[in-house]
Amino acid sequence: MFQTVADLLKLIQKEDIVPDKAQGWLFRLSPLLIFIFVFAGFAFIPVSSTWSGSTVFSGAFMLLAIISLDVVFILFAGWSSHNKYSTLGAFRAAAQIISYEVPLGLSVLTVCMVCQTLDLQEISRQQSVQPNPVYLFGLSALSIDVSSAGGFLTWNVFKMPLLFLVWIIFFIASLAESNRAPFDLPEAESELVAGVMTEYSGFRWAVIMLAEYAMMLLVSMLGTILFFGSWNSPLPNIGEIKLAEWTSGSILWGACWLVLKSFFFVAMQMWIRWTYPRLRVDQLMRVSWQYLTPAALLFLILFGFWTLIINS
Repeated sequence: MFQTVADLLKLIQKEDIVPDKAQGWLFRLSPLLIFIFVFAGFAFIPVSSTWSGSTVFSGAFMLLAIISLDVVFILFAGWSSHNKYSTLGAFRAAAQIISYEVPLGLSVLTVCMVCQTLDLQEISRQQSVQPNPVYLFGLSALSIDVSSAGGFLTWNVFKMPLLFLVWIIFFIASLAESNRAPFDLPEAESELVAGVMTEYSGFRWAVIMLAEYAMMLLVSMLGTILFFGSWNSPLPNIGEIKLAEWTSGSILWGACWLVLKSFFFVAMQMWIRWTYPRLRVDQLMRVSWQYLTPAALLFLILFGFWTLIINS
């Protein structure tokens, strides 16, 4: 139970080593900048129906824009170390993160196009109990009204089941964005010792690791908001038993559901880490450019036509 606290105390007390040939101020500053720009993304996460964090109407765009700056400071950290393993790790990180931002951004754009908004709070509200009809597949002629049921029936992946395939693209890309196995090439210990973290010790190493785990939680929260109901309860209304209404609405309920769903996806990321072997660099690039990006583009075009049909 106290392992995390003990590790933190141990790392704070360790010596902060700066190599003689490292770019001093940039070497010291880069871990803090990585940490700052990852944690800034949490400002745009809506926690409940009454607490939306930073009120930005283009929250999805702002969130992606801020966390995309993370790769710049990873490059700084690797280059300023003046270590060949760190430099190679920084180049790998840049290639990987930039490549996988393409399918990740396309999958987010697909959901925003379906919901007709970039506001994460509005996307969350559209997945709650609605006063207006909400239909499975979006077409009243082909599906049933689930607006009054609420719960998991109004989540995007249930209203539009094809979005589940879009979520799979999002989830795989988010693993690469977080440098998680099988996409942990920037810090591959069997090849690069520890990649960009090779020369870091003590508190600065801990800050980089904290930013990596924070990124895992951040992309899990974003996936929950876009696809799995955000802060809404998974319990539907059943006749006179209004489970969705009883377990939604307050800050406490909203935060509880959002965190529980997000932790489930964090657990999935950890499970995958211990299940699949690390990819090679060429395999990493092939997965992004030959499979995920074309598939994400295909779904974007498909849902674009679907949106035109609905609006017409």
